[in-house]
Amino acid sequence: MCFPSGPSSDEKQAAADQRIAAEQAKREEVEKRAGSKREDISEALSAKTQQRGMRGGRGRRSLFRAGGAGFLGRFNS
Repeated sequence: MCFPSGPSSDEKQAAADQRIAAEQAKREEVEKRAGSKREDISEALSAKTQQRGMRGGRGRRSLFRAGGAGFLGRFNS
């Protein structure tokens, strides 16, 4: 005698639907966290810029600039 083994097709479909719903909820949570982190980083950077008084300036300059300033400019005679 053979007995059917394993889940039925209805059970498989229900499990697949639950898995899709769980993945969607997880994706939404990740996107929500990413958005809040992005906002926090933007706020921190703008606060840091305001504290330094840079107001959209050049920021950090390269040490290897060809314009005479920086590390290499010292040794070019």
